[in-house]
Amino acid sequence: MFLRKLQTQTGPLPDGVEFISHFPLFPEVRKIEASFYIDATLSQNFYDYGLAQEGLVGNRTVAESLAREKDQYAAAKNIVCMSSWAARSVVEQYGISPHKVHVIPAGANVSTPPPPALSLYTRSFSPLRLGFIGKDWRRKNLLLVLEVAEILQDRGQETEVLAAGFSPADVPRHPRLHAFGYIDKQKYPDRFADFFRRCHFTCLLSSAEAFGLSNRESLVHGSPVLARNIGGIADTLPDGCGHLFPAEATAGDIADTIQREIREPERYYALRSRIAEQTHSFTWDAAVRKFMALWAGSIEFSYAKSSPLYT
Repeated sequence: MFLRKLQTQTGPLPDGVEFISHFPLFPEVRKIEASFYIDATLSQNFYDYGLAQEGLVGNRTVAESLAREKDQYAAAKNIVCMSSWAARSVVEQYGISPHKVHVIPAGANVSTPPPPALSLYTRSFSPLRLGFIGKDWRRKNLLLVLEVAEILQDRGQETEVLAAGFSPADVPRHPRLHAFGYIDKQKYPDRFADFFRRCHFTCLLSSAEAFGLSNRESLVHGSPVLARNIGGIADTLPDGCGHLFPAEATAGDIADTIQREIREPERYYALRSRIAEQTHSFTWDAAVRKFMALWAGSIEFSYAKSSPLYT
């Protein structure tokens, strides 16, 4: 019923038009040429995010959705995924040929600023500022970021956590937390950019995460990222742009890494320099160029090429 109502809103689909859809159940691919660009499969949403286990989606709806999704992928021209994590699900859980599955990471949902001058970051690490952004602060593990801050503070390193994306009234009070509330990055891009530029590191230590656009937004503004290797996060963070921790990393492990970086400031400034040199690669312009290459016949982004199981 939902899909029928959605189709009614769009009206008749024109002939000769190719669609690239974020939603794997729409449009009906057997009636029109279409491809998909997804951050996660429905199976990953149902089970990795826990929507099915928590009873938020009924068993019948789950089964019907997954069956339709598989048919959609089988009929599609291309399935482009934001991460290898999602691509692996399309191939292994849905039985789709790895040769029509591709990986193109998304770009930051912000206007591209000029590369930040390194001189802006030669200020003191006292206080050290850890950034956090995201509405779902529980899943994105703000409490773990605060635990890292507590450890650093106990070790004598003055530390603050700058957090945005949610109402300050929604989270427990904490002496290390400075909540900025929601920042509309479309209306106030300078305020959004200034948030990242205040941070020495930004943190995405989620318990579940399909991609993590905040990492791309951090990097496009020059802020190094600290993240856990969960879901599709690895594809948001190129080598040399921060630290990707194993899923089982503790707050103490993360605090140790931070202290190594700031104990030798030249290491930290070298890290920021590497990020500034790559700013263009974190944008939607870069992602669109990859899409154009794929549609022109390139196999550079093919999952079959990148995965050792299929090469």
